[in-house]
Amino acid sequence: MGHAHVGSKLRPDGTVALDTLHQSGALKLLFPTGRQTLEAVAVNTAGGITGGDRFSLSAKAGEDSQLTLTTQAAERAYRAQPGQTGQMTTHLSVAARARLNWLPQETILFQRSDFTRSLHADLAEDARLLLVEPLVFGRAAMGEALTSVRFRDHIQIRRAGQLIYRDAIHLQGDLAAQLNSPGVAGVLSARCSAMATLLLAAPEAEATLGWLRTHLPDGNDALGGASLLAPDLLHMRLLAVDSFVLRQSLLPLLDRLTEGGLPRCWRL
Repeated sequence: MGHAHVGSKLRPDGTVALDTLHQSGALKLLFPTGRQTLEAVAVNTAGGITGGDRFSLSAKAGEDSQLTLTTQAAERAYRAQPGQTGQMTTHLSVAARARLNWLPQETILFQRSDFTRSLHADLAEDARLLLVEPLVFGRAAMGEALTSVRFRDHIQIRRAGQLIYRDAIHLQGDLAAQLNSPGVAGVLSARCSAMATLLLAAPEAEATLGWLRTHLPDGNDALGGASLLAPDLLHMRLLAVDSFVLRQSLLPLLDRLTEGGLPRCWRL
């Protein structure tokens, strides 16, 4: 169990600082020094999520400020007892002229895990949000194949109170067989073991689309596609044979989209 909240603000001298902070239970926030903007690193001291666990994280980027959130390492959804579900809820708020980067590292699903997560974001009319959610279907290097898993993921984003994006993934049962279907993820040289969703809600989204498409992988080990859902809303999905290839594909994209501000823990 754990809960954390963090907020940023712009000081009169032009620097971004911590505005609010609360944390309890197994979810803690660390703040690396030497960063140009405020960066919070979430740490699950329980070591992972299993059936019955409840975690929640909320963050607010105050007016004219920039806040980046990431995780210290990959999150792990472990085996759950029958009838027990682990839950993670995230609420993001981005005020006028502010920017929030939601950049967690991978979530790894383990055999017989039962995990539900949801993310809700509320943006001001001129706010910016960069979001990435990497997901790993078992550890390929360990020869893991997920044949009994339950996973539900929901993302919902509103701008000025209007719903602009909604995405849901529901996976249950034999994921290895489901992902191997040509209509799902059976388009790679080997079984798909990792995927990522990326979203950019910002005025520069349309101008970013061309560059992003030219840098997406288009090979046997990784494949991606990007679409412009609205002039200020860009969506990308990426598939890979394992988490290493996924990260190799993501790093140059995130470096560009964060203007070199990708958290250091992504490179460890």
